[in-house]
Amino acid sequence: MAAVGLWLIPFSQFGYCSALAAVVVVGIWASQRVEAVLGRKDPGVIVIDEVAGMMVAVLLLPRTPGVLLCAFLLFRLFDIWKPFPAGEAQALRGGFGVVVDDLIAGVYALVLLMGARMLFGVPR
Repeated sequence: MAAVGLWLIPFSQFGYCSALAAVVVVGIWASQRVEAVLGRKDPGVIVIDEVAGMMVAVLLLPRTPGVLLCAFLLFRLFDIWKPFPAGEAQALRGGFGVVVDDLIAGVYALVLLMGARMLFGVPR
């Protein structure tokens, strides 16, 4: 639950990008370590990749309840579906493969939400 704070803390854009960069770097390192210890590719106990992807999903948007909810739902959809190149990125070795597919899913969610806000004014 502590990760929820990353979306609710009123970071400046620079601060948010810095926090995102830190989560990505730590996530790649930690994911690689966990995979090595458990001997499995992308085990379910790793969730820092989800945090990074969700941070990307709201990177350029106001972090309102509506945006956060829609971003979460779209991010999860793309994270499960893994449209190109997310599925291929997951096959990358080590922690890089664990994190990059979620970053791509976050980009898909961000682009869709930005388009919806431009065209329809929602979510607010």
